[in-house]
Amino acid sequence: MVALTFSHIGITVPDLEKAVEFYSKAFDLYVIMGPTEIRHDESAIGQMCDDVFGEGWGSFRIAHLSMGDGTGIELFEFPNTVEEERPFEYWRRGLFHFCVQDADVEARVKLIEELGGKQRMSQVRKYYPDEKPYRMVYCEDPFGNIFELYSHSYELTYSAGAYV
Repeated sequence: MVALTFSHIGITVPDLEKAVEFYSKAFDLYVIMGPTEIRHDESAIGQMCDDVFGEGWGSFRIAHLSMGDGTGIELFEFPNTVEEERPFEYWRRGLFHFCVQDADVEARVKLIEELGGKQRMSQVRKYYPDEKPYRMVYCEDPFGNIFELYSHSYELTYSAGAYV
């Protein structure tokens, strides 16, 4: 068997237009399908949503964005999605964060903050201080969704044993 490749991640947001603007600009993503309404009906997507959400889901809005390597970010806005402050409960099961890569982590953080996101950590950290230039930082989108920025690939960062 061959290792799989990552396709996309789905993120629920309370304001689809704001999310499309943030993610397309903060990560330099391609908007491959702008905000679109999906309704409960007999179409293929309607039937698929019945399978996932159950009967009576009604409608929602969706947008699709793509990274330079083809990995997607699928943004959802449901009618009952509310903008709320939630505690950061990293210990709960489920997705905790996703990570993207940029050699200029510091400049990317500045752009993220200009677009309404925020840096969660007090500073950008090095995995191998005084040894290698591998850097990372945790951030949030304007809705509180957590993501991480790496300066180097996942394979490079961990192949040398970042924690030893």
